Amino acid sequence: MSVVLFLVGLGLGAAGAVAGLVLPGQVRALAAAVLTSSGCGLAFAAAAKVLISGIPATARSAAILPLTGVVISLDRFGAVFVATAAVVGVAASCYSAGYLARGHRSRATSALLPLFVTSLLLVPAAAGVATFMAAWELMALSSLLLLLTGHRRAEARAAAQWYAAMTHAGAAAILLALVILSAHAGGQSFAAIRAHAGALPLAVRSVAFVLALAGFASKAGAVPLHVWLPRAHPEAPGPVSALMSGAMVNLGIYGIVRVGAGLLGGGVLWWWLTVAGLGVISALFGGIHAAASSDLKRLLAYSTVDNMGLVLTGVGASGALKVSGHITLAALAMTAALFQLVSHAAFKGCLFLGAASVQRAAGTRDLDCLGGLVRRLPATAAAFGVSAAAICALPPFSGFASEWLLLQGLLRGFAAHGAAIEAVLLAGVAALAMTGGLTAAAFVKAAGIGFLGQPRTPDAAAAAEVGPAMVAGTALLAVPCVVLGAAPGVVLPALGKAAAGVLGPAPAGALRAGIGAEAASATDVIQPALLAALLLALLIGIWAALRVWARARGRAQAGAGRRLAEAWGCGGEPQTSRMEYTATSFAEPLQRVFDDVLRPSHDLEVSHLAESRYFEDAITYHSRVDDAIERGGYRPVIGLVSRWGQVARHAQNGSLHRYLGYGLAALVVVLVVLA
Repeated sequence: MSVVLFLVGLGLGAAGAVAGLVLPGQVRALAAAVLTSSGCGLAFAAAAKVLISGIPATARSAAILPLTGVVISLDRFGAVFVATAAVVGVAASCYSAGYLARGHRSRATSALLPLFVTSLLLVPAAAGVATFMAAWELMALSSLLLLLTGHRRAEARAAAQWYAAMTHAGAAAILLALVILSAHAGGQSFAAIRAHAGALPLAVRSVAFVLALAGFASKAGAVPLHVWLPRAHPEAPGPVSALMSGAMVNLGIYGIVRVGAGLLGGGVLWWWLTVAGLGVISALFGGIHAAASSDLKRLLAYSTVDNMGLVLTGVGASGALKVSGHITLAALAMTAALFQLVSHAAFKGCLFLGAASVQRAAGTRDLDCLGGLVRRLPATAAAFGVSAAAICALPPFSGFASEWLLLQGLLRGFAAHGAAIEAVLLAGVAALAMTGGLTAAAFVKAAGIGFLGQPRTPDAAAAAEVGPAMVAGTALLAVPCVVLGAAPGVVLPALGKAAAGVLGPAPAGALRAGIGAEAASATDVIQPALLAALLLALLIGIWAALRVWARARGRAQAGAGRRLAEAWGCGGEPQTSRMEYTATSFAEPLQRVFDDVLRPSHDLEVSHLAESRYFEDAITYHSRVDDAIERGGYRPVIGLVSRWGQVARHAQNGSLHRYLGYGLAALVVVLVVLA
């Protein structure tokens, strides 16, 4: 039954793509959104059924891909990623119904968005090399084309070039790893690879894992393979950004775990120490850049690098603990990593949709040009505030529960008593603590400066709330931020079973059933629902006390014949937006602290009055933070390749005689070598 639901869901997604391509503009976006949302709903139902029953949804067909056919097998671990992508897909589809109806009405966008969502659902269910690579390339190509649709700016074209280069280089590494494994296994199905992996030499398995890690880590946004992410996310349309950050990057994590722990059976310790090390570096690097960014969507993109770093840290710790024989601790760490991933999908998808609404309403995503939006976009501001509180790990939202469980998984790993494992776990705990502060600074800046205060530009002052479909899509992802935070026990048992499915059965005791999060012993328990009730009661009590005090004070003043008046301003003018913090000035102290990492560029322009050079007419200050890894690592390589390309162009001038000379020279070299 679950496989039927899943296949029908994929079919509805494909039908949504066709509807977006052939229907007239008035109904194109709505029809595609309805069909895609329905397909996501059926896929979610199929994934939930697999998670509950533990019976994989399996299907085979020899009629689609030539020679190899299509192999689908959705198990519990893959079902987590399908369910997560389905929820984000429903919200993004709902949002797109309003987003595309009021702009970006092209047939390409309306057709590619359902295709992208469908590919996100198909990748975790693929159970053969050919099927997996076909779904992976469909996901990569559809997202690349969506990045280009509706944009003719140089920034969008540059972002698409970076994204295309990184995603296809990663796909090549993944394909090479899977080909190596399938060649030794004698078959291209994942079941055959898993059955023969134990007989492979360690060197072959290690090469395959490193290749797979490089390919999948680039999709997950792990440093130093993250450079496409802060370029592509800001330029992509709002629903596409939400899908890329809320669902697509998750598949990088899926691939690392599926290959390393699933197909290769766990491997050796240094594999997972490398994964955890990448996670720690990514978390710190992403958190620092997010705190320094003034572009709202670029801030969110670097925050994705940060959160995926935390997930990689949990995955690496889990793999290392499993290799060292601590299966229960490994299951706890993997469950925590999956919970962090699910939580991140909810709040980051909501944040990106909220950022797209801000850009649509105010015409910019520059925080220095925003302000005062809480009165103009109240529904968007409320959803953005909930998801910002969740990503800052404030109780009782989902980020608090997921990071608490991740912290428990890392701390309990010290029981493994291995120097290398303990060093990585200690670095993970430190990264979790440090990124918590950096994330708080970043989102106090994003929410406070973007939505509070006074508008800093006329466009921000004239902003108005977006349409109901866009508000509904954003609010839909704010709901899991509250539900998963108040009652994490709703999903933790299913995540624990999914972790056991890929790691192997663990003894009882990693997690206990309940509405809260209970890890291993009665002392490690949080009850977010109770915490939420206490906080709500406290806020209501404070509000009631203030109301009573205000009324009593008003009656006392009225009885004494007093009247209220504004205090004298000492001749000062009323406060204006120029007296408020900007995002740049807010981040400047942190930028100074991490100056060696960020290496910002500053530019000060001073123009003088025509009458006298001793009096300034205007002073303009520019501060720009480039990605240090892109600047120091990628751009020199690109420059070298570009110079070699220019040299190679001179070798091709269209002269037939020159080409014959090249051929003769090559023939002489071959003859000399063979001789």
